[in-house]
Amino acid sequence: MTTPLIVTALPQEFAHEPIPHDVPVVFTGLGKLNAALALFEAIERHRPSVVINFGTAGRIDRTATGLVEIADVLQHDMMAEPLALRGQTPFDDTPHILKSGFDGVRCATGDSFVTSVDPWLLTQNVHVVDMELFALALVCHRRGIDWRSFKYITDDTDDSAAADWQDKVHHGRDLFLAKLDELL
Repeated sequence: MTTPLIVTALPQEFAHEPIPHDVPVVFTGLGKLNAALALFEAIERHRPSVVINFGTAGRIDRTATGLVEIADVLQHDMMAEPLALRGQTPFDDTPHILKSGFDGVRCATGDSFVTSVDPWLLTQNVHVVDMELFALALVCHRRGIDWRSFKYITDDTDDSAAADWQDKVHHGRDLFLAKLDELL
């Protein structure tokens, strides 16, 4: 039997309403460091066999809409050239692209709110961007825990991204809960 743990950055993504499932929910705060620290603590407390991430994302690929599942994730803000190629952590054997094991889109994570399309993201076939998933997937990878991620598309990574995100941050809740019903 699987023991799931739901992880998301902010309570606003759930519109301040309780989750109608008997599954613990952890709110990490924004960014990779907050996400990693909160997940490490939650793993010790809840001992999950699978981490299910729900959150919001900006889209790079205009065909990504609604709620999307993430197939794999990389870091767009790891820039340590010439020690390693962009997206790769120098002197670390961890894969630079972490795979969920499920079909879906590619996400790039970074500690910045993306408001324009970086050409590097296009060369990496990135569909969506967020601020936490790579850290969550890395913790799961290191702890040997399966992970899945579902992102609700809130914005087009343009000049309107921040306002669009604020308007739509809670719009994916019902879609995620329907998906959760299928999974649990």
